[in-house]
Amino acid sequence: MSQQRLRIVLPGGSGHVGQILARHFVALGHHVTVLTRSPYTTPWETVHWDGERTGSWTETLEGADVCINLTGRSVNCRYTAKHRNEIHQSRIGPTSLLSRVITSMKAPPLVWMNMSTATIYRHSLDRDMDEATGEFGGRELVGTCRRAPDTWDFSVSVAKDWEALFFSIPTPRTRKIALRSAVVMSPTPRGAFSILLNLVRASLGGTQGNGRQYVSWIHEADFARAIDFLIAHDEIAGPVNIAAPNPLPNREFMRALRDAWDMPNGIPAPWPLLQVATFLMRTEPELVLKSRHVVPARLLEAGFDFDFRNWQEAADDLVRQWRKRD
Repeated sequence: MSQQRLRIVLPGGSGHVGQILARHFVALGHHVTVLTRSPYTTPWETVHWDGERTGSWTETLEGADVCINLTGRSVNCRYTAKHRNEIHQSRIGPTSLLSRVITSMKAPPLVWMNMSTATIYRHSLDRDMDEATGEFGGRELVGTCRRAPDTWDFSVSVAKDWEALFFSIPTPRTRKIALRSAVVMSPTPRGAFSILLNLVRASLGGTQGNGRQYVSWIHEADFARAIDFLIAHDEIAGPVNIAAPNPLPNREFMRALRDAWDMPNGIPAPWPLLQVATFLMRTEPELVLKSRHVVPARLLEAGFDFDFRNWQEAADDLVRQWRKRD
């Protein structure tokens, strides 16, 4: 697809990743529409939708160049029965709705990207997980004989259901890509980077768990550039890992972030303490303890060039931006 001024629609684009993409696309001169439950004042257009029913919002997709569905309840919570249902339905429902709408259109979007997650792969300490040979998670071992908690199985099952639904309905006039994204690191409040940096600043940014679990990540600039790359390359479809090419163990990851902030030490959080801390923070230890050893094989094979391949240089850049904001 040529990179003239594009019409880009972002269902569920009012969250952290949506804001990153909307700012990026507007800066490039594209027309951006965010579909949101609560329209707000921004440099881009916002249109109301509820993710459950058709309405006037469907007009924004007719003849659009790109649809990027970012809808989904945050997983940064305790996995109670209520929250599990919300996490699952907030992904399955809007994806099903968009499938029905897009397949019925005379001029559907040329490209439809649907968020997925790198969590779909198994807990891996031993090898890379790429799109061709990566092994899906579920009922895996996290030690020599210890099974992963059922919450880990839940996260994998949501990802599998999400992708299965997305690809189950043919859209011959619309190219589809599932974005198996790692954690997007951005120097903005309420994102994953701000949570980790606040721990470092409070001298709590030590090793989490045993520190051997791998962290997959991507700098916000590379995330946005990777989306541009996928839009432009008509030959790419199917699942694509959106992650920096060099995941690293948590111990090294946290050390690099401390170095970037010039914090020499950080109190570690071994497994028992982490269990208590995540309970008090109303979140799940899986978000920290699952080893995500994800690599972007398809992006690299297609010639995408990362600006931030290594975490130390990414952390240094993000900290510089953070200090400018303060």
